Amino acid sequence: MRLLIVEDEEDMREALCYGLRRRGYAVDAAGDGTDAVEQCGINEYDLVVLDLNLPGLDGMEVLKHIRSMENPAKVLILSARSELADKISGLDSGASDYLTKPFHFEELEARIRMLLRRSFIQTEAALTRGGLCLDSNLKTAAFHGKPLEFSMREFAILEYLMIHMGRPVSAEELLEHVWDREADPFSNQVKVYISVIRRKLQAVTDEEIIRSIRGAGYLIDKEEPL
Repeated sequence: MRLLIVEDEEDMREALCYGLRRRGYAVDAAGDGTDAVEQCGINEYDLVVLDLNLPGLDGMEVLKHIRSMENPAKVLILSARSELADKISGLDSGASDYLTKPFHFEELEARIRMLLRRSFIQTEAALTRGGLCLDSNLKTAAFHGKPLEFSMREFAILEYLMIHMGRPVSAEELLEHVWDREADPFSNQVKVYISVIRRKLQAVTDEEIIRSIRGAGYLIDKEEPL
């Protein structure tokens, strides 16, 4: 999933980006409110981690801009403002969650996972399809209990396809949500990653789990009801 970290303190911003990238997220960053609004207007984010004390536009103004967009992202406010009135104001203005500084990174990531599951109507941490099971919390995969080894990027692609099971997902959409803004839209990297994932799945099953749909993208079919 693709995140935007909006934080003016450079050390904090870099630490958050580093930690979340290690957890498999595609992460962009902004150091002020104006840059944050511009990036949200260009890119489609699944979630924005937003500080309130920002140069340029204040965090609350950034939140208003995000909420005015056609497809607004989830917003998790991460702020040193700990007064109850600030929390109520942020949530009433459209924030999805509010976490005060100082904080534990593990709690931040748990809240991000919760909000993303809510975004995609996913109530459980485990995504299953036949014998294939992905654990969104632990970032692990297995087929009928046998562990499968995927890189973070491979896992993120497979996770996104399983979340959107039943509809084709284009290469452009995968680039938008699984890569950061450094991704080259003209490369064949999505095709290469899909080939690697398929090869790993073919080692444990003869079923074609990921199908290519001409002109539409990649599809994991929903299971037929018993």
